[in-house]
Amino acid sequence: MVEARITVNGEETPLAPAAPHTTVLDFLRERGLTGTKEGCAEGECGACSVLVARPGVDAPTDWVAVNACLVPAASLDGQEIVTSEGLATAGAPGTPPTLHPVQEEMAVRGGSQCGYCTPGFVCSMAAEYYRPGRRPHPETDGGNGSDHAEHAEHGPNGFDLHALSGNLCRCTGYRPIRDAAFAVGTPTDEDPLARRRELAPPAPVATRYARGDAEFVRAQTLPETLRLLRERPDAVVVAGSTDWGVEVNIRSRRAGCVVAVDRLPELRDLRVGPDHVEIGAALTLTEIERRLDGEVPLLAALFPQFASRLIRNGATLGGNLGTGSPIGDSPPALLALDASVVLADADGEREVPLSAYFTGYRQSVRRPGELIRAVRVPLPLARVTAFHKIAKRRFDDISSVAVAFALDVEDGIVRTARIGLGGVAATPIRALATEAALEGRPWTAGTVEAAAAVLREEGTPMDDHRASAAYRSAMLGQSLLKLYARTTEAVSS
Repeated sequence: MVEARITVNGEETPLAPAAPHTTVLDFLRERGLTGTKEGCAEGECGACSVLVARPGVDAPTDWVAVNACLVPAASLDGQEIVTSEGLATAGAPGTPPTLHPVQEEMAVRGGSQCGYCTPGFVCSMAAEYYRPGRRPHPETDGGNGSDHAEHAEHGPNGFDLHALSGNLCRCTGYRPIRDAAFAVGTPTDEDPLARRRELAPPAPVATRYARGDAEFVRAQTLPETLRLLRERPDAVVVAGSTDWGVEVNIRSRRAGCVVAVDRLPELRDLRVGPDHVEIGAALTLTEIERRLDGEVPLLAALFPQFASRLIRNGATLGGNLGTGSPIGDSPPALLALDASVVLADADGEREVPLSAYFTGYRQSVRRPGELIRAVRVPLPLARVTAFHKIAKRRFDDISSVAVAFALDVEDGIVRTARIGLGGVAATPIRALATEAALEGRPWTAGTVEAAAAVLREEGTPMDDHRASAAYRSAMLGQSLLKLYARTTEAVSS
């Protein structure tokens, strides 16, 4: 087996002697690249963000910003990363380097105060700077008086401010940071990182990195991975590591064997067929969002509210469903879409409706040795959909309650209703009683008010530090009333 190596700022760097659980953050800092900071160790502040070369959506390669505090360094064996130090261009001997355009704008517009968060902001901003789909919108002004409300978080240079939603400035210096983001231009033809996008991304490599009694393994194919999981039922499976990375950092958990599935081709397909949309379990949420491009409106409504761009650049549907969390954001939406999961093990595959997948708190029908290979969403899609997330922050927060709706209303009658709920029971659930209260009835204020009363009684909400049981129940009913108000508003307009 070839020695594990990562290309950092253009130089191959051996992974040894790092332990298999070592994060990219610690790997870089131990090598003197201290621009990458630890602020929260759980992917909420963005001080640790770095750029990773990944398979592109609109170009062969995308520069993607990720939380270095969560990603195991071993998972980047054979891959390329760029840190804040690697963005500037080296000058002649004895002269300072030339700042990257993003760094230059941050400097001249006062975007750096104490400076602790600045390298992370710069890397997230650089990822958006190099996004191939970014196009100038000169008719917008980033919300400074523009009549184009849909562009309120987009600058005239096409910069999507959501790219920075996972970066936290504790000095409250957001205005100059936004000004810097909206001032950057487009990469020049001579820009080496821009040219790199036109080349093939780094190929996945088989990895078996062991130190002491722990190892990190990435097999080449799905059958190899499934055989390994049969031999090691105790193995921890990771894709973006946005959940396991928190366990490693905050709870000091260690695994004897970690198996990576994020680069398996069999888990990275997305197909739209006549009967269903099949989404590979190892595609990141950002990849799904950009590949579907609004084709599944309910998922399009979900994605901007799911954590932050930094997290969505690593998180997967397979991981979100695999954890079995009752407050995961994707299960309510997928339940409303009547989705199913394709489970695979060494003996074959089986398809399970998501409504029958969860069996208890963080428990499911998935057996030891099984992986979620894909998620299937049946077609045609319901025409009235919405995703409501109730949380303390607008973005980058955990749900107190999540409600997803998918209704078919024809000739003023609710023909079908599917409602997925999160945060009100030990598992994500369908609001079956509310669905029954809607189906076959007219889509009127009276029907909706009666159904909202039913929805308030769904699940077994509890009091905790995020919300009281009474608040959660109230929000359920309000969500349905909100859906009706917005639907009738759209029809009348």
